[in-house]
Amino acid sequence: MIRVTPDAFDPGAEANIFQAASTEAGAMVTFTGLVRSRPDDPISALILECYPALAENELAAIRTAAVARFDLVDAAIIHRYGRLVPGETIMMVVTLAAHRQAAFDGAQFLMDYLKTDAPFWKQEETRSGLRWVEAKSEDDDARARWQR
Repeated sequence: MIRVTPDAFDPGAEANIFQAASTEAGAMVTFTGLVRSRPDDPISALILECYPALAENELAAIRTAAVARFDLVDAAIIHRYGRLVPGETIMMVVTLAAHRQAAFDGAQFLMDYLKTDAPFWKQEETRSGLRWVEAKSEDDDARARWQR
């Protein structure tokens, strides 16, 4: 399941619905990303831009790779776009696998690829105006470990 949406979602409800659709899994891992504002550099909002159809296609390719690589029973990605305020959910990944290690590895793989390959452009809204969020080398390093 892939969903790219401007709408808020309930991570607990999403996880429950996803889990209920499968009786094969022995493990489920979820990760939910939140919009944050740091005390030393506060933001009033995070603005995510994307072309939804392109984003869905890219997320589907990442999901397919994770399912195949880790022999997952299933995986889901939900990613929001639009203007989000600190504390709101921005995205979620869920993995189902026969065993816990595959579920953990699959979720981590998805997160590492989402941080670097998902076609979302981010701006932070601050007191002094908008600024683009730059790519981080630590995200590239995390993704690179899956290529070894």
